[in-house]
Amino acid sequence: MKRRFAKILISILLTVNIYHTQAQISPGKLTSAHAKLEGLSNCTACHELGNKVTSGKCLECHKEMKSLIDANKGYHVSTDVRGKDCFACHSDHHGRNFQIIRFDTIKFNHQLAGYELKGKHAKISCSACHKSEFVKVKKSQKTSGRSYLGLDTKCVSCHVDYHQKTLSTNDCASCHGHDSFKPAPNFKHQSTKYPLIGKHADVDCIKCHLKEKKEGKDFQKFSGIAFSKCTDCHKDIHENKFGQDCRKCHSENSFHQIASVSSNTFDHSKTDYPLIGKHLNVECKKCHKTGSYTTPMKFARCVDCHTDYHKGQFTRNAFTPDCKECHNVKGFPGSSFNFERHNLTSFKLEGAHAATPCLFCHKKEKDWQFSAMDKRCVACHENIHKSHIKEKFIPEEKCESCHTVINWNSIAFDHKKTNFELKGKHENRTCRECHFKNGNDQVAVQKFSELSGDCEECHTDVHQKQFIVKEKTDCMLCHGFDNWKAEKFDHNKTRFKLDGGHQKVECKKCHKLNNSTSVPFIQYKNTEMLCKSCHK
Repeated sequence: MKRRFAKILISILLTVNIYHTQAQISPGKLTSAHAKLEGLSNCTACHELGNKVTSGKCLECHKEMKSLIDANKGYHVSTDVRGKDCFACHSDHHGRNFQIIRFDTIKFNHQLAGYELKGKHAKISCSACHKSEFVKVKKSQKTSGRSYLGLDTKCVSCHVDYHQKTLSTNDCASCHGHDSFKPAPNFKHQSTKYPLIGKHADVDCIKCHLKEKKEGKDFQKFSGIAFSKCTDCHKDIHENKFGQDCRKCHSENSFHQIASVSSNTFDHSKTDYPLIGKHLNVECKKCHKTGSYTTPMKFARCVDCHTDYHKGQFTRNAFTPDCKECHNVKGFPGSSFNFERHNLTSFKLEGAHAATPCLFCHKKEKDWQFSAMDKRCVACHENIHKSHIKEKFIPEEKCESCHTVINWNSIAFDHKKTNFELKGKHENRTCRECHFKNGNDQVAVQKFSELSGDCEECHTDVHQKQFIVKEKTDCMLCHGFDNWKAEKFDHNKTRFKLDGGHQKVECKKCHKLNNSTSVPFIQYKNTEMLCKSCHK
């Protein structure tokens, strides 16, 4: 009987010893997805002996992620993830119900996944696109729940092909936008094999692109439409008496505008004034007003027939230059007055001004204006900073105090003149990032003199006002301008001086995440300093 009792006692002690040994080796149970890897014999499936968990081990199982990373695609090759170990985001041994995959679907920057959400796409829920029926080739190992892998970026992956394969499905965005399917704002008929000119530009699309039923669905024909001859669309009212080349007499501008086709047309080139350009289309009586075609006429200067459109603006010392110095007979609109000639005036065209159409400066109202012009920037450009920047920074509304003629965003301003010198990371920010913020209506609101220089005007207080003093949080007591590390913080100046073993303890071991508010934060202040608060 004693021997039997001894054997039972030894078995119990061995069982207890093994249980405690396993508990000391394993930091906790694996999540349900990795439950099959539980046990001492499976440690090397994730861990290398004598080393930590390596991403290589993870990717040996998660081949779907390795193939995306190797192809330089998806979120895991973005700047947010590249270079990180897998366990930095997907740690384990926290229990069966631990969510090893977790991220904020509302704040997630979809552009990092290789597909920027624009227009309507930015307003719909994740589940509207990430459906199993939209995934043509399954990549995820998940057996339940939603996967965000395997969805193609082509429009037809989610949307029905209205054009039923009559147009390319590789680039729907070349015609359509992200806000609605109709109209197609990016489509330009001028880039097709049939550019619309003249009256064709005013014709409704439906007149040429008819709607019909195809495969039992609504369909509008855009390809395969004949257009080589006018009669492909128009009825030949001449019943082919003059052939099929309508353009011999007609043009796209008007069917009733007839070109002269008579073989007896007078050859004006034999006179001292050959008709070229627009003059070819002028009726004879417009110039020969007396009805006589032999009466001598003045024609040496344009103003012999034409009124001075500019009303004497170019008259100097009782002399008016001839129109041909800037215009030609191909048409009055446009000018041969080039940059070189403009730069001989008192206002040189430099930078972005060189690409500005003449009418932007010289035709602000009904009539063109060339003489006695105000050359200040504000004569053409609105001073949008009027009440926002003090007069000492833009004296007499001189935009050139900050801006250049190269482009509007090229700024040359010395911030040291203000009460807020730019240091560290601030030196690499654009003016707009700090001085133009979107309001609740998503309209940018500018602030210059209205800014006090407090950190919270631009940065969110992630500490949830734990360090507020007199209604103000002075971030610079702990942080510098080069990064968010609390390089200035000295724990020995707090109520709890670090000494002994405490000096080697990680911050997060004592300062835990507080989830009691809508926005979780790390609890630094108002914590108990009793030993039992941390030591059990």
